[in-house]
Amino acid sequence: MGHSVLVVPVPALDPFVRERTAFYDASFLSADPAFVNSHITLLGPWLPTPGELDLQRVADALDPVPAFDFTLTEFGEFPDGLIYLRPDPVAPFAELSARLVAAFPQCPPYGGAFPQPVPHLTLDRRSPTVDPVTVRAAVGGLVPARCRAERVDLQWWDNDDCHVRHSWKLN
Repeated sequence: MGHSVLVVPVPALDPFVRERTAFYDASFLSADPAFVNSHITLLGPWLPTPGELDLQRVADALDPVPAFDFTLTEFGEFPDGLIYLRPDPVAPFAELSARLVAAFPQCPPYGGAFPQPVPHLTLDRRSPTVDPVTVRAAVGGLVPARCRAERVDLQWWDNDDCHVRHSWKLN
C-alpha cells in the first residue's frame, strides 16, 4: 500500500539516489519526469487522498516561505544505519516541516516514530559492504552539492506507481 509525502526535491543528487533505489527495489523508480527520488522529506506519511481544501492548507502554510539556497556536504548516519546528507542551513527545512505539522497535526512526521525529526537526504543504508566511507566515495563529485529549494512536491510512493500529485512553488 502506497503513501504520500511532502518533500523538497533535490535533483542534484538524483543520479546517485536513483541508482541506489534501483539496487534495492527498482519498483520505486518513476517514469514521471516531474518525480525526483532524491529529496528532503518535510512531512510523511501524509494524507492518502487529500482534497482541494487540504491542498489549499498546504499552499497557505507554504505561502510566506521564500525559495532558499542550501548545500549538502555533511554526511551522517542514524542509529538504524541510514546514511544521509544533512542540509545547511537546516533551519528552513525545520520551519517548513513545522508549518506543515501545524496545518496537519493528525499527520505526525514519520508516523510519530521520531519526535524531533532531522532534515536529511537519504543516500543508503549500512550493510556489510556499505558504510559512510564507501557511500562518500561512491557519491564522488556530486558532493558538495549547492542546491536551491524552489518547490515542495506532493509525491506518491508505491511499487510501480511513484509520481508527483501536486507541486507548490516557494516564493
